[in-house]
Amino acid sequence: MKKSTTTFLKHPTKDTSNRSANPPVIRASTILFDTMQELYRHERKIKNHQKISHYSYGRYGSSTTIELENILKELEKAYHVFLTGTGFGGVALALMSLCRPGDEILVSDNVYGPTKEISEKLLKEFNINAIFYNPDSFEDLKNKVSKKTKMILVENPGSNTFEFQDLSKIVKLAKKKRIYTFLDNTWGTPLYLKPLTIGFDMSFSSATKYFSGHSDAMGGSLAVNKKVFKQIMFFYRLSGYRMSADEAYLIIRGLRTLDTRLNQHYQNTKIVINFLKKQKKISEILYPYKPSSKNYKLWKKYYSGASGLLSIVIKSKKKSSVIKFVNSLELFGIGYSWGGFESLAILQELRSKNKDEYLKGRKYFRFDKDEYIVRLHIGLEDPQDLINDLRNSLRYIK
Repeated sequence: MKKSTTTFLKHPTKDTSNRSANPPVIRASTILFDTMQELYRHERKIKNHQKISHYSYGRYGSSTTIELENILKELEKAYHVFLTGTGFGGVALALMSLCRPGDEILVSDNVYGPTKEISEKLLKEFNINAIFYNPDSFEDLKNKVSKKTKMILVENPGSNTFEFQDLSKIVKLAKKKRIYTFLDNTWGTPLYLKPLTIGFDMSFSSATKYFSGHSDAMGGSLAVNKKVFKQIMFFYRLSGYRMSADEAYLIIRGLRTLDTRLNQHYQNTKIVINFLKKQKKISEILYPYKPSSKNYKLWKKYYSGASGLLSIVIKSKKKSSVIKFVNSLELFGIGYSWGGFESLAILQELRSKNKDEYLKGRKYFRFDKDEYIVRLHIGLEDPQDLINDLRNSLRYIK
């Protein structure tokens, strides 16, 4: 029977042995086999990418992580899904598996801070050169491609500033030049965008965010096509980047309500934006909500929905008043990450005073010296309560 994604997420896996609606949590280092021949056969099955219910050693994962791999493999339409212990582990896995000394990688300037740091600092120590391109200019990306370019690393939309890129153009360029492509799809999730079906080689999501949805688990998901599978599997088996069974179980639990939660995040966000766009102290809302904008058109071209993460640009003569605005919010927690049930707010420092401050440095994004970016995650609370909270705190901005 053919099932919709909504139905699939509700019925992906059960524990038939114990008659439980949820899969068992299998924690194991040693995996036992009846004979050496069985062990050899199983190793061959893993090597040949055949269907398995367990690995041959705990460093590669357990039956619980395989259940999660299979759910995400279907959701992503992927050849295989690699699970890592943290979200960022998935980014590191892709880079360390495929990049070698002498290579260049082209990185969108608006990527997540640690992605910029590993590209700019750590890879440099391995003689791998990271070149950052303007996410608003396909021509800039095109002009920076060289014979040494190994990978194009994209985050869509951009971290904190939410620029959308024309993804098919990037894929077409990369295929022509035989360059690997990686897309950080954490904002949209494979529910709203399936990068591998567009032609990307790798689709990454931080499972810590919307997959989990409850702010109590960490993990990463790297979905790949057949072309890059063997190289990534080689490094994955050696590196120990695996996810624990307990984290996998929590993320499976979260995925069952992914569609319901994301839709509510989106509905709440639209209501909150309708309030924010009328506030004089907010000069811009960084989110695809204006049909006439370039970002909206590119979002509409590729995505079937949107999530609850956005930024607002606040105009103020005093940074301290922007901090007071954030501090005075009652329903918006102050903290890193996002994608859980609760609303969050954080002032994002994108101006670099020191070249070593990787998160703050943006080469291409421009905003006035009296403008500040506050990132908001719109949670699952009553949106009217969130609006009242924002209204009350906006009065502190001077």
